Amino acid sequence: MFLDEAVIYVRSGDGGDGIVHFRREKYMPRGGPDGGDGGRGGDVVLVATRHMNTLYAFSRTRRFIAENGKRGGANNRSGASAPPLRIEVPLGTVVKDAATGAILADLVEHGQTVVVAKGGRGGRGNQHFATSTNQAPRMAEKGEPGEARELRLELRLIADVGIVGVPNAGKSTLLSVISNAKPKIAPYPFTTLTPNLGVVIVDDKDIVFADIPGLIEGAHMGIGLGHAFLRHVQRTRLLVHLLNGESENPLADFNQINTELALFDPELAQKPQIVALNKLDLPEAQAHWEQVERALKARGYMVMAISAATGVGVRELVNRVAAELAQLPNQPRRFDQTPTYALESEAHTAFTLTRGEHGEYIVRGEAIERAAAMTYWEFDESVARFQRILEALGITKALEEAGVQVGDTVFIGDYELEWGD
Repeated sequence: MFLDEAVIYVRSGDGGDGIVHFRREKYMPRGGPDGGDGGRGGDVVLVATRHMNTLYAFSRTRRFIAENGKRGGANNRSGASAPPLRIEVPLGTVVKDAATGAILADLVEHGQTVVVAKGGRGGRGNQHFATSTNQAPRMAEKGEPGEARELRLELRLIADVGIVGVPNAGKSTLLSVISNAKPKIAPYPFTTLTPNLGVVIVDDKDIVFADIPGLIEGAHMGIGLGHAFLRHVQRTRLLVHLLNGESENPLADFNQINTELALFDPELAQKPQIVALNKLDLPEAQAHWEQVERALKARGYMVMAISAATGVGVRELVNRVAAELAQLPNQPRRFDQTPTYALESEAHTAFTLTRGEHGEYIVRGEAIERAAAMTYWEFDESVARFQRILEALGITKALEEAGVQVGDTVFIGDYELEWGD
């Protein structure tokens, strides 16, 4: 079972107690204090490993408590320190403090570690408190308590290539053809409910492909588990954007997916893409191909036509992917600070509405201006989708309450629009 989020409780060990003890041996009546120190409590350490690819283990065990340090002994003997409690997590795990949301670590390399809870220091025995005026101190320290906290673990897959597209575009079929992955495949949307990974070998080099479940309108706001899917695209170096050749308008689908990517994370809109029109074995795809190729090449995209079901163009696509990856940095994206892209996030969805000197309405806001910039106004579906975004963000209601009428001019960022029914 694939699980990419988990909340766990961790507690480091308490330090062992130091003791009060005096040396009492024959012929040594004034042996002095010899109470030993307590041992250090065990740390809680997260360790990244390539041998895990899901957080499923944390669905069964959610509490992790390290051992306490041992109590000190006589004759200045220190108690044993507890071993660290090492918890393995898959590569690509982002570790957050559950209370504050602060990122504690981003574990992307095999063997990389982070101490998430430090063990308590062992208490000092009375040997440390002897002075010239107090040669028989009857005091020592108890061990320092360990740290306790809740952690949120978020898995963001590390893959070279992410295969994105609308539901039923053929992403799982493509992955099964080019790799040894065995994703569930069926001729209806949402067959894939979790990301699938496959390894493709090209010229003795391994390329990891991730089949990202189909994205739908509103995915950037979490609709259809959008957040859970979109974050797995963030570390990929290259995107293969698969278009469904059976769609009524593959170009509108292309715009929808790119808009969702940009609204979720602006950096996703900057990732290099190879666009592939799938299902070329069908008449509908063949009818779309010339228009799709012409339109997307004019916008600077690499465009190919394939049939994942019959294998036409698939090898050429893989070779193109390998050639592009050879020119890109071979380092997964790291997350030092990750903003929260949620519908409730005021910083993300906030907007302002003002009136201009000629009576025009002026709308400003990060999310809506980015959506406007990513909209292809020549497509009615794109315009209709933009109108739905206006409604979802509350802008339509705000404009209506401000008295907007049919024919009024509305500026959204740098775009001048005419308000209609």
